[in-house]
Amino acid sequence: MNPHLRVTMIQAELAWQDPAANRAVFAAHFRGLAGHTDLIVLPEMFSTGFSMEAERLAEGMDGPTVGWLREEAVALGCAIAGSLIVEEAGRHFNRLVWAGPDGTLLHYDKRHLFRMADEQRHYAAGSRRLTVEYRGWRICPLVCYDLRFPVWSRNRGDYDLLIYVANWPARRSLAWKTLLRARAIENVCYAVGVNRIGRDGNGAAYAGDSAAVDFLGQTLAGDRGGDFAETAVLDREQLRAYRESFPVHLDADEFALGGERSAP
Repeated sequence: MNPHLRVTMIQAELAWQDPAANRAVFAAHFRGLAGHTDLIVLPEMFSTGFSMEAERLAEGMDGPTVGWLREEAVALGCAIAGSLIVEEAGRHFNRLVWAGPDGTLLHYDKRHLFRMADEQRHYAAGSRRLTVEYRGWRICPLVCYDLRFPVWSRNRGDYDLLIYVANWPARRSLAWKTLLRARAIENVCYAVGVNRIGRDGNGAAYAGDSAAVDFLGQTLAGDRGGDFAETAVLDREQLRAYRESFPVHLDADEFALGGERSAP
């Protein structure tokens, strides 16, 4: 088991509904990262911005953006995760795609759709949580609005790291910062949240505030505005030692939640 995991957050402004331009922006950020990171995390709908034009903008899993993710992950020798608009079997999903360095692809479809933007009218909700086993770490990737729902995010001993990819508006930045730390503290895990900056085609402003926090809610990296690629180093031994010394999970309430799946 690798005791350390290097996680790179890429916080950037997104070109509205322009996948090629956004792929170019992130490709520029990738330069120099080979050999220096294990996992790169991109924002929600990183190729388009948070758009409800699902029918026009959707790609298949064999489309250019997923293909680009796979190629970049293999070339860099690390995993890359971020969400995009995907069409499958006539339905549209806000889908987080995990591209592994060996070319494998995994995905998680956003469970909680943001009704204040009518997301539920344009996208189908996911029903299964994903846990990725990667370099000795167990990782649970989720999407934006999922952050507000602690039951869905709940750790039942199945992950070490929570990831949230987001387009979280600046006017609710306090909620973003507070809930990200709450999820890390209550689940005794590391949490990484990656948000965008700038203004989208609907006029919504984004402050970024992408951050990596530890199981105490302490900031390890990020937590600011601006365009950046910043890497946090997570320590598995520190997490293990804390869980042993403060086993709050042993007193957690038991409950059943259907629909999870694990992936090797």
